[in-house]
Amino acid sequence: MSNIHNERYDEIKSLLKKSKFLFEQNGQINVGKDLEAKIKQDEYETAETDVEDDEDSSLPDKSQKYRISGGILVMNGKNKSDLDITTDEKIAFQETMDEFVNEVSDLVDFNVLNVYPNNVEWSGKVIDEDLEFIFTIGEDSGIYINGQMTRVDEDFLTMITKLQKFYQKFKSKWGKVLANRKKTREV
Repeated sequence: MSNIHNERYDEIKSLLKKSKFLFEQNGQINVGKDLEAKIKQDEYETAETDVEDDEDSSLPDKSQKYRISGGILVMNGKNKSDLDITTDEKIAFQETMDEFVNEVSDLVDFNVLNVYPNNVEWSGKVIDEDLEFIFTIGEDSGIYINGQMTRVDEDFLTMITKLQKFYQKFKSKWGKVLANRKKTREV
């Protein structure tokens, strides 16, 4: 389990480095606006990946994007029923964003929240601390942070504490969503 955790951490770290490199090469790109424009073109886009029809594959075949109050929720799965979203899931996503703003920081850029069959991943950037965070539950549960030359002072330690406290709420809320999705699939 520890080896899988380390590999996942290394993969996330590598992806962050690559994205920073691309960002620096392309100049100042507003990723949020680009993504928003793409979603407005097709509000409920279904994208298929190049994964073969292998039932044992751990990667989802399809994804469905939903815009909810300015945020993007992506459902990932093997079949169309995995891509459906419930009202409770929409509410949970809205509450998650609102609670983060109220409890952690109101200066934040949220990235996509991905719901997979066995895990949930959500990330963003706390602007005033120049700190990127990634929350995961499921297979590789934990909080991951990234920042360059971050000054460790009382404000930083307070932010880390707030992220830790909020992660417990996030884990509880989205753990229930995952459990409900599994129950629904089994029925």
